[in-house]
Amino acid sequence: MQPITDPRDGDAEDDASSTRQRSLLALAGSLLAEISLPKLVVAWLLLIGLPGLLLGLAPLLASIWLSAVSTKVAYALSGAWSALVLAAVVALGWFGGRRLFRIAEGSFWALASLAVQPVYAMAREALRHLAEAGLASRAGPATRARLRAATAAVAGIAVAVPAVLLVAWLWPATRWTGTLADLAAPLRLASAGIANGVVLVAGYFAAAAAVWGFADATMDQPRTRRFEGEPAPPDTAPRWRIVHLSDIHVVGEPYGFRIECGRAGPRGDDRLHRVLARIAAIHAAAPLDLVLITGDVTDAGRSGEWAAFFDALAPYPAIAARLLIQPGNHDVNVVDRANPARLDLPFSPVKRLRQVRALSAMAAVQGGRVRVVDLAGEALGDTLDAALAPHRARLAGFADTGALRDVPFVADLWARLFPMVLPPERPDGLGIVLLDSNADTHFSFTNALGLVSTEQMRGIEIAIAAWPAASWLVALHHHVVEYPMPAKQLSERIGTALVNGSWFVRRLQRIAPDAVVMHGHRHVDWIGACGDLTIVSAPSPVMEATDDRDTAFYVHTLTSDQDGRLHLLAPERIVIPGDPSFRGAA
Repeated sequence: MQPITDPRDGDAEDDASSTRQRSLLALAGSLLAEISLPKLVVAWLLLIGLPGLLLGLAPLLASIWLSAVSTKVAYALSGAWSALVLAAVVALGWFGGRRLFRIAEGSFWALASLAVQPVYAMAREALRHLAEAGLASRAGPATRARLRAATAAVAGIAVAVPAVLLVAWLWPATRWTGTLADLAAPLRLASAGIANGVVLVAGYFAAAAAVWGFADATMDQPRTRRFEGEPAPPDTAPRWRIVHLSDIHVVGEPYGFRIECGRAGPRGDDRLHRVLARIAAIHAAAPLDLVLITGDVTDAGRSGEWAAFFDALAPYPAIAARLLIQPGNHDVNVVDRANPARLDLPFSPVKRLRQVRALSAMAAVQGGRVRVVDLAGEALGDTLDAALAPHRARLAGFADTGALRDVPFVADLWARLFPMVLPPERPDGLGIVLLDSNADTHFSFTNALGLVSTEQMRGIEIAIAAWPAASWLVALHHHVVEYPMPAKQLSERIGTALVNGSWFVRRLQRIAPDAVVMHGHRHVDWIGACGDLTIVSAPSPVMEATDDRDTAFYVHTLTSDQDGRLHLLAPERIVIPGDPSFRGAA
């Protein structure tokens, strides 16, 4: 009996979240129709409304408090009371300082990623798209670099000006000092607090956009790397052969489609099995040093997807012994793979469950090889296995119950385990740093935002200081810059690079100027540089083509010269052929 449709080919429901099959406008319409309004209201109040109101009320309440209790404060800060207050402040900083700093930093960048960065990035890329469309084809890389710098500066100013005008318009409604009489009129106090909060946020918006534009305009502009004509290194130079995979998006069912591509991508995980078999053959012919997957191992961080990943890896123990993985946004930030309108409240345990699954997978793959960084001791610490050992029972219990009381514990533990470091085998060898570049989001449609924290950058500095003669490969999921590549449509240019990408690039250039940065996320096949910093973007071997089309991945060779500087040689492109007999719906 012939079915009306072949269920293996999927249907329109498989394209519900696909940016390859549906326009952003259509996706936005679905979100508006399906989103949980009560959850959305609560989330906005907790993440933006309440903090904004408190921010606006802070100067009013502080002035009231100071005027009312100034004499008591003076007494409290004298004699023995002074010592007690000082001890309390020191205790707060000692026991809670790092966590409080992490919360403050996360809140700062959350506001930037929700408001400033998308508007600024849209303005910048729109200007670049229009400007580059008018460039003659003969315009060289230097001209395009200057154009990119100029459009970044103009975009920063263009975004900052409306925010400045909003501040000027609302300024008469603000009030920054109060009296005890204001406490008897809470509505009047709240209205002043709201005006203050809007002015402070708008002022931050204006300053951040201007700083962003200036930072992007003055940094080393990315340039595409060309390998033709480069001298070959001597045969005696050390070499490391690395397979770079990213965004394999394991789905966990034989005919499942992936969130972003729907029917515009391969069904199931057969393509991944063929990729692993090809890597095993390459390793048998010429041994590999490392197989690196820079995030999005799974499509939505589900238990079944991680199980399918380990089932696929099981026949290849030699590959597993050389494998390193790190979390991508699909591993930890996708709330519901079937519903982009789904959101979690900030205190929900579901995101922390995804983090526990990812931690369990990383421990299984590399737990005995990678080490975490002891920030307090400013040294490399225990292996990941040893760092997790005291917490395994609690993590397993949380995975079983999802208890709310363990949510802060899991969040804090997750943050403390990054970066993970694979130390070099000898003092002048190659070290690997694995970062978690995922911003803390709670909404499927904003899951792709990226951020590298100050603590993780400090961890990189500590690792490099411990092995000063070594070369370094820094791996993260998100791309650090938007690529200088021509695009037919503006939508192709709007990506989700690191919110603090300019800062990350500048900081890394200072501490490891010749480092190689490998990432995924955008599924773009590109190799380039910012200054001396080499940047490698991995294509996805499963995301950008249906079953009948070819996909590819790369084997990279790194080497160091006599001065200890790391170099990337011309890569080897490995094609995974499609199945011409496939007659899919896409």
